[in-house]
Amino acid sequence: MSVREGDLLWEPGPDRVARANITRFTRWLASERQREFGDYGELWRWSVTDLDGFWQAVWDFCGIQASAPATAVLGRRTMPGAQWFPGARLNYAEHILRRQTSGDALLFAGETVPLQALPAETLAAQVRTLATYLRARGVQPGQRVAGYLPNVPQTVVAMLAAASIGAVWTSCSPDFGWRGVLDRFRQLTPVVLICTDGYHYGGRAYDRRDEAARIAAGLPTLHTIIGVSLLRPDGPDAPAGTTSWDEIMRGPAPPPGAFSCEQVPFGHPLWVLFSSGTTGLPKAITHSHGGILIEQLKLQTFHMDLRPGDRMLFYTTTGWMMWNFLVSSLLLGVQPVLYDGNPAWPGPDVLWRLAAQAGVTFFGASPAYVDALSRAGVAPGQLVDLDRLQAVMLAGSPVSAECSAWFYRNVKPDLWLATGSGGTDTCCGLVGGTPTLPVYAGEIQARHLGVAAYAVNPDGQPVTGQVGELVITEPMPSMPIRFWGDEDGRRYHQTYFGEFPGRWRQGDFFKINERGGCFVLGRSDATLNRDGVRIGTAEVYAALESVPGVTGGLVVNLDRPGGGSFMPLFVTLADGQDLDEALRAEISDQLRRQYSPRHVPDAIIAVPAIPVTLTGKKMEVPARRILAGVPPDQAANRDAMANPDSLDAFAAYARTLAEPG
Repeated sequence: MSVREGDLLWEPGPDRVARANITRFTRWLASERQREFGDYGELWRWSVTDLDGFWQAVWDFCGIQASAPATAVLGRRTMPGAQWFPGARLNYAEHILRRQTSGDALLFAGETVPLQALPAETLAAQVRTLATYLRARGVQPGQRVAGYLPNVPQTVVAMLAAASIGAVWTSCSPDFGWRGVLDRFRQLTPVVLICTDGYHYGGRAYDRRDEAARIAAGLPTLHTIIGVSLLRPDGPDAPAGTTSWDEIMRGPAPPPGAFSCEQVPFGHPLWVLFSSGTTGLPKAITHSHGGILIEQLKLQTFHMDLRPGDRMLFYTTTGWMMWNFLVSSLLLGVQPVLYDGNPAWPGPDVLWRLAAQAGVTFFGASPAYVDALSRAGVAPGQLVDLDRLQAVMLAGSPVSAECSAWFYRNVKPDLWLATGSGGTDTCCGLVGGTPTLPVYAGEIQARHLGVAAYAVNPDGQPVTGQVGELVITEPMPSMPIRFWGDEDGRRYHQTYFGEFPGRWRQGDFFKINERGGCFVLGRSDATLNRDGVRIGTAEVYAALESVPGVTGGLVVNLDRPGGGSFMPLFVTLADGQDLDEALRAEISDQLRRQYSPRHVPDAIIAVPAIPVTLTGKKMEVPARRILAGVPPDQAANRDAMANPDSLDAFAAYARTLAEPG
């Protein structure tokens, strides 16, 4: 049965609404702040106008603790340059450690590691042990600690230890090559490198000792290297001069009362995340202790409806902001479930089997993952017991109506689908789930509390029911404090505020309908401008889902010299499928019928693979640059790609465009 955009898929029952954290928050606002709100829309409007009142309420309701009080909520309200909670001193890691007194802190599994738990007291003791070691090595607040590590408990310990002493954390997953890692880490001049000897993926062991040695050799500021042996517990460490993680952990752990977390200003740097770096040197996006603390508490309390004892599984690597997001669930007493390995090996259902075994209540996925499950014919609800599962979050790329409906057909009918969109830039969600609202196919439920997000036309005017640019008109605590190394702030300002001064430009096409539902329609820097009408690439990809034999696609629009445009569509095909005239006609017909004649491409080309980043995002801008004649190695950083050879087919097609006639 087909589903259309806007079809009602699910409504929360009265009990679910009554027990939702956001309902509890509105009751608290009524009793503690004497504020009454008739519906979510009223609550949202208050949250983006009375910034002082809203964010102070989040601080108090979520129990944030500071060793020194703030003198205001907003010292400055300018954007960029907002000053949040001046005078407050606190520590992100301390808010996690104070919960680690009993029970399990997290669960973890891998291709060669059965599901097991890390007790809370063990996690806290290991953090204190490593933090004490780093302090003894002379690591000071503000210095950088870098991790070349997979999604394993040691990485969580390392991040929390660095944060607890006020050092700045950054990480890359070990599937990154040494050059891509150095493009990132060199910008930060780290003093500590914590690296693995390898990892398992798809049934194979990958030795990364040589890569780690090259990374260490390229970082002359290092004075400490710590080796985490995942392939060879008794084997030699690399690089030279490495201290074994296990040796450090055998040292005494100071008791909780003898260990103190460094108290830092609200805006003190916590970690550095990197942009994909597919078209240039990755941006070193720096977030703060207080900004991440309050934003993640708001997001996961109100828009994910998490509470102590919940278990959350989101497949991610340590090179994607979703890892930081996953670990931040520890702030609420949630037990994150870590998985290190291939999500489709030995079968496409491996994560669902893990979810059932671990009793996961909140499952995170991406539309690309859902597409793979759909093509494989996997119906998780028929394979495993998912009684504990309450919600699924979809993130990473635009979500079609069909993708939304897949969960209700194949997982369970009573399921809150909390589709969201945010990004590395703010390390939080901007629009997403609200547990007290209905779920409509292909639609994001609402703008998040405290996020003044609007769609604006090219003149900067807000529009409803039309595609525009996604802008944020009021500051948020987790907006980056800076790009590391961008001393005068010029690159930061140009990235977010160059086009609409005083307003944050996210770089996405965006639409809001009359009921407040949201649609993120692809990157606006990959504009499809057809006869003066802007088209979101997500609309093209959604239509392709209904074409049998087509497994993926990428569309770009090229401006022609002297005017006009050329819009080719590149597709990948199922085994045994040919791109014949009948299939071309079917693709064009679906685009025309589902959207408009403007969506029909000028050419359809079969390619072996669609180029994607290491986190699975389609590389539309680099593809467009290659088709415009830029050499592939200048258009894209292959070290930042999951499938670098995929560029070759685009370069070959570009040569045909350049040929006379």
